[in-house]
Amino acid sequence: MTAIRILVGSVYGGALMTAREIKKTLDAEGHQVSVLENPALTDITDNDDALLVCTSTTGQGEVPANLLPFYADLRDQLPQQPGRPFGVIVLGDSSYGDTFCGAGELLEEALYETAARKIGDTLRIDALETTEPEAEALPWVRDWIQKL
Repeated sequence: MTAIRILVGSVYGGALMTAREIKKTLDAEGHQVSVLENPALTDITDNDDALLVCTSTTGQGEVPANLLPFYADLRDQLPQQPGRPFGVIVLGDSSYGDTFCGAGELLEEALYETAARKIGDTLRIDALETTEPEAEALPWVRDWIQKL
């Protein structure tokens, strides 16, 4: 089975709740899933687990405060992760226009700079269309795991 580290960025709890639902479901299916609410760079440099970013977007497309130190360290230090698989689930509000789901794009770009390998398309969940992000995330994650 697959070992996955979920890097969570959450403001009001939606992304964290989604990550916990993913963990609960995947653990029951035999995968090894860690939910990292306040990830540090060492959470990705001391292993080769698949990475799943599950984040909301704040303000004008910014990374949530609990994920910001990780993001800043990732951008500053660029620890090389050649070929490491990752995926992105990002929650946002499409009424923000161009900054919709911006945090996911920032994390994706930073991971690309470490030579990590994106698996599948980014899942963008719009708060204007759903109140249960986990309901959209679970089928996406099952498909994502099949591509690993």
